[in-house]
Amino acid sequence: MLILASASPRRADLLRAAGIDADVRPADVDESLHPAESPDRYACRVAREKALAVSRQAPGRFVLGADTVVVVDDLILGKPGDQADARRMLRLLSGRRHDVITGVALVAPDGASGHRVDSRAEITAVEFTPLSTSEIEWYVATGEPMDKAGAYAIQGLASRFVTRVEGSYSNVVGLPIALVYQMCTEAGLLLS
Repeated sequence: MLILASASPRRADLLRAAGIDADVRPADVDESLHPAESPDRYACRVAREKALAVSRQAPGRFVLGADTVVVVDDLILGKPGDQADARRMLRLLSGRRHDVITGVALVAPDGASGHRVDSRAEITAVEFTPLSTSEIEWYVATGEPMDKAGAYAIQGLASRFVTRVEGSYSNVVGLPIALVYQMCTEAGLLLS
């Protein structure tokens, strides 16, 4: 059985909905951005570090790590630090297109050599309608933006602000399921 190295209930729900069983074991890693690191490399590195951290505690198991960021104007938006930060992020996204990038890393057991790591990034373009100050205030007051990359949940109340999605919807929720399935299949993890 797969281990999901994430505390995100959305990722676990997405796997379950796709019929992929996984044990959940959150990873605690440093998610600091390195100088001159591109958003896709950053997301893949953090996903890889999460998966490797958990794989050290579960030798011989397949471990999946993921990290999602929102990018607008080459600026990486992670989870907001507070309500003011959430407002700032939502103002940046208002009336604009942005990219949601999820880095996915799969650690596969590999006999005596320890493990193999496959990491890839999925990019989805999302467009927001222009948001008024009162819409931003209302949404931030709901609390929904506070633990979400880019300060919004496409599957929640923020769905009313999304005018276009180009690419994987599940990627925007937090895990590109088709990519995960492909990686698991290629690694020899039977998912039936």
